[in-house]
Amino acid sequence: MSDLPRKAITRTAKLAALPLGFAGRATWGLGKRIGGKSAEIVARELQQRTADQLFRVLGELKGGAMKFGQALSVFESALPEEIAGPYRAALTKLQDAAPPMPTSTVHAVLTERLGDEWQELFLNFEDKPSAAASIGQVHRAVWHDGREVAVKVQYPGAGEALLSDLTQLSRFAKLLGPLIPGMDIKPLITELRDRVSEELDYDLEARSQREHAAEFADDPDVRVPDVVFQSDQVLVTEWMDGIPLAEVISDGTEEQRDRAGQLLARFLFSGPARTGLLHADPHPGNFRLLPEEDGEGWRLGVLDFGTVDRLPGGLPDPIGDCLRMTLEGQAEAVYGLLCDEGFVKDEIELDPDAVLDYLLPIIEPAEVEEFTFTRSWMRTQAARLADIRSPAYQLGKQLNLPPSYLLIHRVTLSTIGVLCQLNATVRLRDELEAWVPGFLAEYEYEDAEEPEADADAVVEAGS
Repeated sequence: MSDLPRKAITRTAKLAALPLGFAGRATWGLGKRIGGKSAEIVARELQQRTADQLFRVLGELKGGAMKFGQALSVFESALPEEIAGPYRAALTKLQDAAPPMPTSTVHAVLTERLGDEWQELFLNFEDKPSAAASIGQVHRAVWHDGREVAVKVQYPGAGEALLSDLTQLSRFAKLLGPLIPGMDIKPLITELRDRVSEELDYDLEARSQREHAAEFADDPDVRVPDVVFQSDQVLVTEWMDGIPLAEVISDGTEEQRDRAGQLLARFLFSGPARTGLLHADPHPGNFRLLPEEDGEGWRLGVLDFGTVDRLPGGLPDPIGDCLRMTLEGQAEAVYGLLCDEGFVKDEIELDPDAVLDYLLPIIEPAEVEEFTFTRSWMRTQAARLADIRSPAYQLGKQLNLPPSYLLIHRVTLSTIGVLCQLNATVRLRDELEAWVPGFLAEYEYEDAEEPEADADAVVEAGS
């Protein structure tokens, strides 16, 4: 019998309690105000109670509900500060913590998947989990050859719960909407449901992680732990210490936050170019800041390859082309490209200059040599896009997001959210120039009278 509460009626009741709880606390708040408490104090208490309930329910349910909570947590930087405070602490907990499975359940899964003698595979196995996430929890252990390893054990019934939760959450989309101003929650949940089920396939995850580990094996900036062993519902990888990114966000030095931000951007853009895969779960719980062996500098450790987007040619060329042409002010060319790629439907006609005005503030970080990502900047962008009175809101309603760009869009937004949480100063343009096809214009002859010399230079440079 699974310890994951997965029966549809039970889980639906818990999820339904969220909006009911919000309404009940609003009534409680009104009573407190009538009783003489100031509006500010009541609002703060109300937000704290709501955050506590949100964490408790989503954390207990694990599965898709907790995955949704993790997705929300990286967008907290878009919330107004007076609301964000209480939610920040509760949602951040969801990034790498949840009530654990009982030891008996863990042992039962290991026995079923690894055999009755599974303990002989380990020199040591810690029953207390070191981390618990949406569909599984991680135990620290020592493999039989002496290597320290992380053993990820999938919750029994996780697949059933995952899909059920996201279906139920979509019914409450309007009530949950205020948590992310300017974003339609329902498509986010639908996309999560379509994509996140891949995380249940540990064979697929092992293959993705091995590809990354091989590519970044000698990388000076990024480390990916290799896969040691994999079977259905159990994944064993090399153990990786380091400072969790959530701790860097809350207590890190300026140097640590800037370095983490730079490396996060580098991994986001270089990964598809180097592996043909996009790590599609960029919440802080999946990253560590690792000190160099000599104590000078830091590397980025990357975990959890359960959800990836397969991009054999790297990021699509139109992304770089659009960024470059927008920065160059080529309104007509940008509009034409967006139409060709399906961002503007055939029956819609927009003013190219208005589209350019819509895009420029969003890509401001790519316009300068270095940019400091802040919560206030994120809130400004969110407010601009969410205010029904603004031209940006009216234009945004008419744009479309093609299915092939859904995951890229979510990963990019999530990464920007984490950069804003870090308050990191990042040389984003350097990463775009190095890794994004089309961001730098193709080689053009500067001297039409000497084409052969230029062609030779191209060949020489390529060799």
